Parts: sequence; structure tokens; C-alpha cells
Amino acid sequence: MLCDLWSFTLDFYARPGVEQACLTLQAGGGNVCALLCGVWLDQRSIVFDPKRAEEIRQLATPWHDQVVGPIRAVRTQWKAAATTDEELSALRKRLKGLELDAERELLVRLQRLVQDWPGQEAQHTGAWLEALAGEAAKEAPDALQILRRVGEDLA
Repeated sequence: MLCDLWSFTLDFYARPGVEQACLTLQAGGGNVCALLCGVWLDQRSIVFDPKRAEEIRQLATPWHDQVVGPIRAVRTQWKAAATTDEELSALRKRLKGLELDAERELLVRLQRLVQDWPGQEAQHTGAWLEALAGEAAKEAPDALQILRRVGEDLA
């Protein structure tokens, strides 16, 4: 069995082009944790099911909107001022760590949700990634293609 979702995410995100693609999709409204879960599910050859994709969205969206998003918004709001204020810069760095912790918790929750979903013979279609990208895929199809290509290279 492949590694857990968090370990997969750390490895995948560090690959060339992935970080920028994720940030581009995020700017277009994509939920990066859900997208990375989609790549992971494709890697594990989990049978695609639109109802299950909706379950992922129903779990990921509120957590992102109520937990990750507000932390990110404050961190972003402080960016300019933190360049000239050392104390604020230190607080901003702590916020970044808290944001990462919140994303990790979301990934743990996503893994718990999907852990018993059935797999199939190796078949990396990219269906999970495509479904979970939603509108962000229309805004940034090139970024989505990067994630798909890097995911396929791992297969």
C-alpha cells in the first residue's frame, strides 16, 4: 500500500511545478487539500465515484472555509507590514505553521473518510483530480495538467 495522504502530499508538493500549480488552482477557488487527495486516490487506483467525490467536497469545504481560510487571510493581510516589523513577522511565521497544521488535519480527516474505499487494477485515469478541481480547472487548465502529469509520472 502507498504511504499515508500526509506523507504523499509532502513528497508530491515538493516535485517541480506542483507548488505553483497548486497555488494557481487555489487562486481560482480550488481546495488544494482536496486536489492532493484526488491525486492520491488516483495513485491508489481507488474506484472513482461522483457521490464519493461529493463526500470529499462536503468534508473539505467547510474545514477550509472555517479553519484554513481565515488563518490564511490574516497571514496574507499581514504580509506587507511584516516586512518592516520583526514582531509581526514572527507572529506571521507562527500563523503559517498553524495554517499548515490545519491543512494537515484536513488531510488526516480526508484519509479517514476514504480509507475503506475499494480499489481496482492499476488504472490512473485522473478522474478524482478532475472531479475535485471543479471550477478551478476551468480557470487554470494548465495548472491542472501539471498535477495530472506529475501524478502519472509517479505511477
